[in-house]
Amino acid sequence: MAALEVAGPLDFALTGVLAGLAVPLAEAGVSIFALATYDTDVLLVREAQLDAAIAALRAAGHDVSRAS
Repeated sequence: MAALEVAGPLDFALTGVLAGLAVPLAEAGVSIFALATYDTDVLLVREAQLDAAIAALRAAGHDVSRAS
């Protein structure tokens, strides 16, 4: 599994953050396991789908960077 973490902290009043990430991934056929905390969200994806997940999120306008 690989983790994609939303840069936080996020304002508690924000809504739809997870949906904004999950929809393009679902459309690309990428399965996720979502974790939400009080200040950020984390998406777990299969290693084999990581490149597809990053490409789908970038195509949807999200800034995605890999941790070193």
